[in-house]
Amino acid sequence: MRTRVPCPASRVNSYALWTCHVRQSHRRYATAAPPPPEIYDVVCVGGGPAGLTLLTALRSSPATSKLKLALIESQDLQSAATWKLPSDQYANRASSITPTSETFLSKIGVWPLVDPTRVQPYHHMRVWDGLDSSSHISFSSPSPPIATMTENSNLQRALFRRLEELAPFSIFSSTKVASIEDGPSSSPDDAIDLSSYPSVTLSSGRTILARLLVGADGLNSPVRTYAGIATRGWDYERHGVVATVKYLGRNKYHGDNSPVTAYQRFLPTGPIALLAMPRDYATLVWTTTPDRAAKLKSLSQQDFIALINAAFRLDNVDLDYMSKLDDGLTEELSWRTSVIGVKEDEARIPRLVESAQEGSIASFPLRYRQADSYISSRVALIGDAAHTVHPLAGQGLNMGLADVQSLAKTIEYTVKHGGDIGDEMYLERYNSEMWMRNNRMLGVTDKLHKLYGIGWGPVINIRSLGLKLVDQLGPVKAWLMKQAGGVAQISNIKEHSARLRTLFRHSQTGEEASATKIKPIYETSGRQIKLK
Repeated sequence: MRTRVPCPASRVNSYALWTCHVRQSHRRYATAAPPPPEIYDVVCVGGGPAGLTLLTALRSSPATSKLKLALIESQDLQSAATWKLPSDQYANRASSITPTSETFLSKIGVWPLVDPTRVQPYHHMRVWDGLDSSSHISFSSPSPPIATMTENSNLQRALFRRLEELAPFSIFSSTKVASIEDGPSSSPDDAIDLSSYPSVTLSSGRTILARLLVGADGLNSPVRTYAGIATRGWDYERHGVVATVKYLGRNKYHGDNSPVTAYQRFLPTGPIALLAMPRDYATLVWTTTPDRAAKLKSLSQQDFIALINAAFRLDNVDLDYMSKLDDGLTEELSWRTSVIGVKEDEARIPRLVESAQEGSIASFPLRYRQADSYISSRVALIGDAAHTVHPLAGQGLNMGLADVQSLAKTIEYTVKHGGDIGDEMYLERYNSEMWMRNNRMLGVTDKLHKLYGIGWGPVINIRSLGLKLVDQLGPVKAWLMKQAGGVAQISNIKEHSARLRTLFRHSQTGEEASATKIKPIYETSGRQIKLK
């Protein structure tokens, strides 16, 4: 058993206790000694998509619908439940939902409640090498779509709407976790030994106990710290720049019946992608160095848009030159595209971007993390608390939803068989199903990032040849489509990961390639993670 590490408080904040029927608010007052800690079957820390989906899945299953549940979230969940934006504005936090994830969300009654006017399926995808424009691969899937784009807030609001239809449970909104410790020692006369139960003290001073404590609380997870579970990984020294942008209206090069397509180009500093949203809008995800990310955010909107359009049209040498300019990028792009003779063809490159939504440009550091285990005695981790993946494959949220589906299924199995839902023996079903599966996906995305970050000539030739061959091989493309859809077999992921590892080792022969090696970070619980 791992050594439990108490999670100390760092800040006390007020809290509100409310049921999932958000309209009602219930506060409790006491003039005497506080009551003994209340015991819950499942306490989930973290009210993001993963945590909300887990509680929805548990409430939707007849076997687990009677469990006593609680959700703890430091942010104001009521604002998330009532989230709304004008039809011509989109949040910059958007995700691609794979067909597998969509099926799961439909099964638990969530997807029908997602606002359909704010989702955009795409049936085509084009990916190419920024150092060899002739090296590309295209995907098409008439039905089901490759993936469906939606804002995370749209999904969260749908989750709240579904929870309102189900049996109520306790939600501690705007409440921080002050500390997590083992439960009180029990005497021989006590019916239940609570000493193994996680005891969660809230920022209000109230304490609750959990038969199963679920950490959906992100990268610096207090639940993971308490469980003594270490994480391993590294920082990529890259930032992801996101924004909501709008395409230029269709013209003679872009017919009204042109298919909705997602575009991704692998540049030496990282991939840039435009993922379609409704009504000619798109989500930008641009992986680049921290200094270039800061430069992008400092540009005027006109120059910012010019650099996006340049990233999909110019050679890397021209793009590097433009990235060093402080202004005048629009004129520079116009001159260079006229000299080169860029042809606007939506089958090859995205339409020109004409504007960026005000206030939507942001950036975040990219990391690779994998917890040593997703479980401990009476503890389970899901989503970013368990793993953090590079966004190049758009699998972050889908991996979290797959965690939820597996854990909910594990809890359901345990209840049906009369077991203890916090028993590590039962929780191992979840860990054994998801840890290796996620580890292989993490490995695939990590190797792709490193492989396309190499500018050494022989490596460029090898990967270009490989991409061209894959584009011509129907069965291989079909398998990659299943990867994008989240339905690939684990054995296939393992084989693909092994091939990428081999290719990457062979590529690490030049001085430039050696510079791409990343120093790993080993995080141990209770040392590098602090509550804020």
